[in-house]
Amino acid sequence: MPSEPAPAALPVAAARRRRLRADQARQLADLLRHQILAGGFPGGILPLEDMIATDYRTSRNTVRQALDLLRGEQLIDRQPGVGTVVVCEKYPHGLDRLQGLAETLHEHGRVTNEVRTVGPVTAPGPVAHRLGLPEHTDVLCIERLRRLNGLPLSLDSSYLPMDVGGELLGCDLENTDVFRLLESLSGGPLGHAEITLEAVNADAHSAAVLQAPRGAALLMLERLTCLPDGRPVDLEFIRFRGDRITMSGVLRRSL
Repeated sequence: MPSEPAPAALPVAAARRRRLRADQARQLADLLRHQILAGGFPGGILPLEDMIATDYRTSRNTVRQALDLLRGEQLIDRQPGVGTVVVCEKYPHGLDRLQGLAETLHEHGRVTNEVRTVGPVTAPGPVAHRLGLPEHTDVLCIERLRRLNGLPLSLDSSYLPMDVGGELLGCDLENTDVFRLLESLSGGPLGHAEITLEAVNADAHSAAVLQAPRGAALLMLERLTCLPDGRPVDLEFIRFRGDRITMSGVLRRSL
């Protein structure tokens, strides 16, 4: 007969089982999150726990842990007499086209801008370098709080060369995307953009402006937009509320 496990091995085995259950809960939460964001639950109401367990061939304890994770993200909540419901809507932001925020989210409501700062500033070294300008050159700085249907969505800081950005000073920055204004003033379309996307924690200032908890996860999009001839004209640092936006795109593999 096999020997019984040594007493010291029992806590290790239990810890491994807990880790395995935690992994399964995380994996289930990922699948449920996808369904939530894709509108896969009619009326925004999730199935009962035992139905989820049956559908995904897992235990009810794992289902409870997965739902706890999603509640922690403030995606769902438990409502007496109703069940588990979706309480937070995330909006899709495509990454495969160069568009302003109002163009990107036009199907989901109205984007408005609170212009917090607009005017010339001496370009910090990295900004001047990215825009291809000599150091200590003045650039136009625009900072906007952007709302979708009245809810804070992003905090945008934009830097533009003065020969381009100076023409924006008399424009309607509260109701019009900068991209639209640039194309209207130049008489032609923009070219391409280089983007970097990363997660950052909300500092005290960003959290206050975006009405988000301090330290909450934000999506930081750095975007350098160029004219068709390759000249950089708009360097942006955009902090999105991570609980209100999802980034998506189509990638094609080329050999």
